[in-house]
Amino acid sequence: MAFYILRRIVQVIPVFLGATLLIYFMVFGLPGDPIASLFGDKQPPQAVIDALREQYKLNEPFIVQYANYLGGIFRLDFGTTFSGQSVNDVLARTVPVTMRLAVMSVAIAFVLALVVGALSAIWKGSFFDNGALVTALIFIAIPIFVLCFLAQYFLGVQLQWFRPTVGGRNDWGDLWLPAIVLGLSIYASSMRLTRASMIETLGQDWVRTAYSKGLSRRRVIPVHVLRNSMIPMVTDTATQFGVLMVGATVTEGIFNVPGVGNTLFHAINQRENPTIVSFVTIFVVIYVLVNLVVDLLYGLLDPRIRYVK
Repeated sequence: MAFYILRRIVQVIPVFLGATLLIYFMVFGLPGDPIASLFGDKQPPQAVIDALREQYKLNEPFIVQYANYLGGIFRLDFGTTFSGQSVNDVLARTVPVTMRLAVMSVAIAFVLALVVGALSAIWKGSFFDNGALVTALIFIAIPIFVLCFLAQYFLGVQLQWFRPTVGGRNDWGDLWLPAIVLGLSIYASSMRLTRASMIETLGQDWVRTAYSKGLSRRRVIPVHVLRNSMIPMVTDTATQFGVLMVGATVTEGIFNVPGVGNTLFHAINQRENPTIVSFVTIFVVIYVLVNLVVDLLYGLLDPRIRYVK
């Protein structure tokens, strides 16, 4: 197991370096002057432009800029925005909010998909199974912004079960409504994966052998069938977590969640390149770490994986 873990960690390093190089090139290496865009239609003195380019080291060769940026990452210093604010402060203020939202959404989707998908597989062809599939298709078909407005109006305004908007209060309890919306939006695909995987596993010879040996359904399904069926779902959950960290912009905007989605959207509009690069780098780190954890979970769920050379 130790060699399996070490091998997965070593494989992460080139992925991280390649991703950060590509991100930095796409933001800073492409044509265009981010300093000139700060002034809009006005033409500042050339001395001011030169001073700003010197301050942010934009007059250095690209590879030197990237090396300086990479060194800052290893020192946990993500630089300064063009407005003079520390990117570390912006990250410290916004990333925990989106992390809470993503964790809650994935937890809601995971539990629902696990329970509903397992019951649908066990009761294949029943009224419950058909109803679960139809409900999943409905959630897939409804755009996320429509689901946001429906939940906001009915659950927040009419029934008053939740606060319609988040705003400055963004603790765990304040994020329930956007978390439910995001959880339902990703629940459908996870549920169908769980159902399909369990149906396939239930048809295996070793499951029939377990029943023939006298094991009860309460023993076979949770301990053997469900465990072997969770690998596709674990993969999907990890992917959805990364997607939520990056793509919750619409939901954060509608519910006024002060997370990375809103901040990144405004940074792109204002061409705050240090903020854009730093935020996307954080997303890459989170995504890589989540997938590393998933690889390690593979080895726990199916011991055969960690012995494959």
